[in-house]
Amino acid sequence: MCGIVGAIAERDVTAILIEGLKRLEYRGYDSAGLAVIDQDHHLRRLRALGKVANLEAALKEKPINGTCGIAHTRWATHGKPSEINAHPHQSGHDIALVHNGIIENHDVLRKELVAAGYQFETETDTEVVAHLVHMHMQQGMDLLAAVKAAAPKLDGSYAIVVMTAKEPEHLVALRHGNPIVLGIGFGEHYLASDSLALLPVTQRFVYLDEGDVVDLQRNDYQIYDKNGQPVTRAIKTLDMTADGVSRGKYRHFMQKEIFEQVDAISATLEGRLGRTQVLQEMFGADAANIFDKVNNVQIVACGTSYHAGMVARYWLENYAGLSCQVEVASEYRYRNKVVHPNTLFVAISQSGETADTLAALRQAKTLGYLASLVICNVPESSLVREADLIFMTRAGVEIGVASTKAFTTQLAALLLLTLVLGRRHCLTADDEAMICDQLRQLPMLVEEALALDPAIEKLSHQFAHKHNALFLGRGELYPVALEGALKLKEISYIHAEAYPAGELKHGPLALVDKDMPVIAVAPNDHLIDKLKSNLHEVRARGGELIVFADSTLDLKSEPGLNVFMMPVVPVILQSIVYTIPLQLLAYHVALIKGTDVDQPRNLAKSVTVE
Repeated sequence: MCGIVGAIAERDVTAILIEGLKRLEYRGYDSAGLAVIDQDHHLRRLRALGKVANLEAALKEKPINGTCGIAHTRWATHGKPSEINAHPHQSGHDIALVHNGIIENHDVLRKELVAAGYQFETETDTEVVAHLVHMHMQQGMDLLAAVKAAAPKLDGSYAIVVMTAKEPEHLVALRHGNPIVLGIGFGEHYLASDSLALLPVTQRFVYLDEGDVVDLQRNDYQIYDKNGQPVTRAIKTLDMTADGVSRGKYRHFMQKEIFEQVDAISATLEGRLGRTQVLQEMFGADAANIFDKVNNVQIVACGTSYHAGMVARYWLENYAGLSCQVEVASEYRYRNKVVHPNTLFVAISQSGETADTLAALRQAKTLGYLASLVICNVPESSLVREADLIFMTRAGVEIGVASTKAFTTQLAALLLLTLVLGRRHCLTADDEAMICDQLRQLPMLVEEALALDPAIEKLSHQFAHKHNALFLGRGELYPVALEGALKLKEISYIHAEAYPAGELKHGPLALVDKDMPVIAVAPNDHLIDKLKSNLHEVRARGGELIVFADSTLDLKSEPGLNVFMMPVVPVILQSIVYTIPLQLLAYHVALIKGTDVDQPRNLAKSVTVE
């Protein structure tokens, strides 16, 4: 997705800006640009369609230098990918601005600005912000005051960095829904949408809070909160270098990535939720036109991503009223298919290079689907390059082979998709607003689930001599049980299977004895009484039960029954939150078994062969 870099120094900052853009290429983009204020206090701008390498080549042909500058990689939402639509955008010859996110009321603002005499050069929503700032400066305000005055007029989610040739010693940034980080240097300071962009020049960062405005100078900075009051934010030092990613305080990457899910989910949601609805433009420039026509959904994926698709089927049918089919990519490819009119093809992959999923996408393009959407974690991957619509999960680098944060961020993305499709069918505006509010609670609920870690670590010792396990779930928690079984078998090498709990008596019950642990996920939903009956069937056969249960349920631990109380979770979020303890269980059992947690035998992170 879009990336921002800014710098103010005594030296030329163009090299800092270009290197920062390169380090943001993982986010996905279609054009790049930069602007600087030169030694004569003139604003100089250079933009290029395509990769940062194209911008770098253009810079060699037409060098521009300056001690204050901003740069941007754009992923098109409003207006096609083109040089003229690329950032930075200007208003007059003095103001330049870069922006991540969506300005929802840009049409209204554009009309007002045109009436005030402004002419627009681009199709973007961003240009209205540049003109708003310019208009306030024309009224006698300085840059900081102009940005503060413009902010209340903007609806949507955005991060903005702006500069003016009239004040060459200042950069002003505003955060509302999209992240901005301040980098602290020695005699110079920086801004970026991701700290990774600034690691070559600093490891000291200030993370701006929602609504913060920062006035950045070479030797100083001042942050103002959403009420306009000066505030101090903590400086944090990242345990990360420009050359690689470390495990930090964690024993394994998988453990680290399990605990990173709070931030990964926050990042996936950030900038995608408006006040009362999902900002559908984040799926692509033509998303609205495509989504208007969708009557069916076909999901294709492999492994963990397939389980995410299975959960999404419940959501799409329950909340959006849309028929949804989910299929393993390797099976989908080799059968005759009937494609219903106006079907959206959705491919899910962490790496974006999964061979079967990529082949399925390419085949789908020949079969008459309405359009293709890819949900992925790697922006420059093949799947992303070949899809009509794209949603990046922002999970960050996932090194552990057993996927954790990629899975939960895929679920978050699929839930957002459910809402944007559902509003066109049976989902009311009030229901969407309510679910958006619930989604804002999701990171906190995941954090509460992670608090079970010490208790699950203690439980894991019971698996020291186990060779088999059963996982049970009902409804949309059945795919969660499948994912829990997959995690356990992937990294501990214990044979594990998952079943819909109602199927227990149709075969798997024959396996239940004192040596067969049975793990169940038990949220307090409309199927809980059915699930309780299934659990009694296990107890009656002497089975060892491990139950992750809603804290409102009347379940208590006793011999043969280990109950772990989960936080109270909105129904639509249960499949995401109940995934967490199953990941922790797999991790700790693998430690007991002494396996290679991050690199389990026979498996690879990105499966690029059939």
